[in-house]
Amino acid sequence: MELLGGLGLFVKQQEKIVLKPNVLLGSDPLTCVTTHPAVFKAAGRLLQEAGAWVSYGDSSSMGKCEGNCRRAGLKQVGDELGFTIADFDSGQTVSHKEALLVKNFTIANGVLEADGMVSLPKFKTHGLVRFTGAVKNQFGCIPGFIKGQYHVKLADPHDFAAMLVDINTFIKPRLYIMDGIRAMEGNGPRGGKVRKMNVLLLSADPVALDATACRMINLDPEAVPTSKPGEQSGLGTYHIDRIEIAGEKLEAFYTPSFKVVRSAPQHCSSGRLQAFVRNQVCERPAIDKVKCTVCGTCVQMCPVKPKAVNWHSGDKTSPPTYKYDRCIRCYCCQEVCPEGAISIKNPALSRVLMKA
Repeated sequence: MELLGGLGLFVKQQEKIVLKPNVLLGSDPLTCVTTHPAVFKAAGRLLQEAGAWVSYGDSSSMGKCEGNCRRAGLKQVGDELGFTIADFDSGQTVSHKEALLVKNFTIANGVLEADGMVSLPKFKTHGLVRFTGAVKNQFGCIPGFIKGQYHVKLADPHDFAAMLVDINTFIKPRLYIMDGIRAMEGNGPRGGKVRKMNVLLLSADPVALDATACRMINLDPEAVPTSKPGEQSGLGTYHIDRIEIAGEKLEAFYTPSFKVVRSAPQHCSSGRLQAFVRNQVCERPAIDKVKCTVCGTCVQMCPVKPKAVNWHSGDKTSPPTYKYDRCIRCYCCQEVCPEGAISIKNPALSRVLMKA
């Protein structure tokens, strides 16, 4: 914190500060799905020492905040330090006139009731926006199943990314502390593999923080669709010549073999012809029948009606299947699969075109 000038620059005594870790559905911290309790504890202690009243929480697509935080090992730390669990299960509609795209949001009550936020993202890959870091972390400020509505309304990943930026410019977290001690590569944000990065990244600029993390893994920040709208909105910058790095040099953490999709996500157009072309050439989720335990989480999470992934044959003893003409490529199914059985694949035609 001293590298940034100390926590006093971001928090005042007696302020109500809500900590926002990345919890997803709550998993063993060793899997690197969630912000590690050690980082959560250290950040919380610093806030307490600065005289702040600390609460915490995250809204997942399934389950309640308290239960998910318990499974992630965060509630145990919160109880030890006397933190309050904030209300992330219900919210209120707010107006954001300066937004790039989305002018109204439903934001969790626990966020609205706090004086400020300190965001604790996890260093992970993400199927839809390539990298889930500082900017993406605030999507968890939208309560529960409401998040699925945004996937339906904003099927294009670039529109979805602009919405993520809008959430950040409304909430305006004071500080972002990214847990990259052990990161997740590959089939993130839940089904990937643990990769040691040995880094903590701290900044008041989430765009610069994400861009710096991306450069560590040889991912062009421009391939992450939150970068450009983030700069356009005044949220921050992704240009390396405008970012001052204090502490260890970026090169000390350079890991070019980190497994991540390094191409920008494709635009998702509407219309029958566009949808037909998209289904033939665009990335899409696919189920590994060997790994699938037929739990139905993917079916439950699919936000479209009628569902794109379902037991279309009626046989619930076999893995669900996809009707890709319905699929909006939100990858909610891939994100929540507890077995990592869903990954994102290129269709056969797309692979042929790439070779050509």
